[in-house]
Amino acid sequence: MSPESPETDIPAGAAHTAAPPGPAGERDPAGEPRPAAESEPAPPPRLSRDASLSAVLAGLVAVVVSYSGPLVIVLSAASAGHLSTAQTSSWVWAISIGSGLTCIGLSLRTRMPVITAWSTPGAALLVTSLGAYSYAEAVGAFLITGAVITLIGLTGVFGRLMRQVPAAVVSAMLAGILFSFGTHVFTSLKTAPVIAGSVLVAYLVAKRLLPRYAVLIALAVGVVGSAATSRLHVHVDKIELARPVLTTPAFSVASLVGIAVPMILATLASQNAPGMAVLTASGYRPQDRLLIGTTGLASTALAPFGSHAINLAAITAAICTGPESHPDPRRRYVAGVSCGAFYLLIGAFGSTLVAFFAGLPKELVAAIAGVALFGALAGGITGAVKEEKDREAALITFLATASGVTLLGIGSAFWGLVFGVTAHLVLSGQWRRRTAGA
Repeated sequence: MSPESPETDIPAGAAHTAAPPGPAGERDPAGEPRPAAESEPAPPPRLSRDASLSAVLAGLVAVVVSYSGPLVIVLSAASAGHLSTAQTSSWVWAISIGSGLTCIGLSLRTRMPVITAWSTPGAALLVTSLGAYSYAEAVGAFLITGAVITLIGLTGVFGRLMRQVPAAVVSAMLAGILFSFGTHVFTSLKTAPVIAGSVLVAYLVAKRLLPRYAVLIALAVGVVGSAATSRLHVHVDKIELARPVLTTPAFSVASLVGIAVPMILATLASQNAPGMAVLTASGYRPQDRLLIGTTGLASTALAPFGSHAINLAAITAAICTGPESHPDPRRRYVAGVSCGAFYLLIGAFGSTLVAFFAGLPKELVAAIAGVALFGALAGGITGAVKEEKDREAALITFLATASGVTLLGIGSAFWGLVFGVTAHLVLSGQWRRRTAGA
């Protein structure tokens, strides 16, 4: 059994089984597919044994990226909807607690680095639409969104659709999602050469000498560079616990059509689909019913407190699923637990610690996220071009996803899948055969 094999997903209530001999689709030296693992007892997850500094750091970097970028969209939506300070703080609390609990619970349950977060495209939708409805109507739409996503997840419909997508297209979508993060390392050199340059140089040197701690060293050097150039503006005046605000939901046809329907589509297509793809491309076998169903339930439960949608993450997940988290894929679940713990910590203090992350230079966040994702980006590109027959479909997927285009309110990751699968069916001739047999 390979020591670097990822753990398979375990259905609810089943005993843990041994990890498969290698990532999904891996072949032995003779070129033959490796057989599935025999059912044999595997030791239960034990953080004291499996924990590592690199995995904990991966979780921390994922949280820094989440609060330094996507949260700004949430705060903008709260401002556009004229929410009070208490309501905004409750919103931050709800999405943080929901993300934290699902990260920890699902990572321990599946022994995979399951990273969850709040719906970024959903928050972007609310920037322009929240002001048109009462807050109670918005909460009602959030509640319906969570319930529908739970139903879709538990029935397995979403997973069946995702399993029809060719592996090369999935890898190309992952590469397209991460492409801009890789380039941001170098575009940041223009506005903050000392910060971005020090992060890049420190990462390369550490990757050569201490590869497991390359991101940690790069982060430390980047913080020093930020302070040296007077770009570090971290101010926390007081620390106080967040106070959740319970809002009784109200329901209207207008809010369901204007908020719930596009929120459901955006969350499933632009967040959960790439999130599943990241885990699959990293060699894991995610159980869609468990993951989508659980995040949907968390969204539903926390909707009255302001949570618009909890879902699988893609960008931050790629930080935790790669070798930078840990060389052994079976021990990377610790990164998911770590990420969840940091979510809970920040959520407990509401907007207090959010101010801390807001003080980090955007170039530092961009550079750290970029170098942390180098490995995942390389893996996506490799998987996309591995099979010659799928390269053109994978290329179309990559270009569409990397373009960042938004059509009908749905992000480019979804359209990358649509165009890529369509190209695969046309170029492989499967579409023609299916049409003839219809």
